[in-house]
Amino acid sequence: MVSWIPDKTGRFGKRPFYKEMELDRECEVIVRRFLEHKSGRVRFPLTTDDLFVLVEQNVSDLDVYSDLSADGFDVEGVTNFAVRKRPAIKVSETLSTNDGRENRYRTTLAHELGHAVFHDEAFQARFAAGDLFNDRGEARVVCKRETMLDAPQVDWMEWQASYASGAFLMPREALADLLRPIVTASGKLAPFRTGSEISNEMISTVTDAFGVSRDAARVRLIKLGYLSDKPLMATLFD
Repeated sequence: MVSWIPDKTGRFGKRPFYKEMELDRECEVIVRRFLEHKSGRVRFPLTTDDLFVLVEQNVSDLDVYSDLSADGFDVEGVTNFAVRKRPAIKVSETLSTNDGRENRYRTTLAHELGHAVFHDEAFQARFAAGDLFNDRGEARVVCKRETMLDAPQVDWMEWQASYASGAFLMPREALADLLRPIVTASGKLAPFRTGSEISNEMISTVTDAFGVSRDAARVRLIKLGYLSDKPLMATLFD
């Protein structure tokens, strides 16, 4: 269950706090329920068409052919919140109409879904309390390219959405089942150093199985503790 804590950014009186495992659990439940209802089984990767439908089911409107250039050249997604309405999502047409950018398009869809699922309650509470800075009862979250995959934890809203993006596309339990044989065969304990042979094998395996970019796979594996980009101490098993 989500906890509510004071928002040090001042954007909200209180804001939702999720442990990583809580975000993983919620995202995996959403994806599995969707797939089971659609086809009676859970199979990955989550296709782009299925991801589109999943997002569409959780919002009031989804526009993937938006011109977001007025918000900045690096803006790729926007989530709009409004009083007593489901959020509405816009994704840049530069992603949805370019087959070569499908992985980024998928990441952006999943990122904005994270905002819609995990942050609408906070905005509705702010609207109910009376937002002196917004008389229309509307708010926008503008998401830039650099925070889609990863964001600093001080920016809690973008951090949660970027974490959720990875969790929707690469659910923790499904990923663990996929990587278990690789970890077991190595005879070592995670985390493994990024750039090593086993890390490259893991990234390639996740990329193929979940239909994501190598960057997305690497970030997810680091967040889940399979890989580390920091110096590792030698152990008795090395």
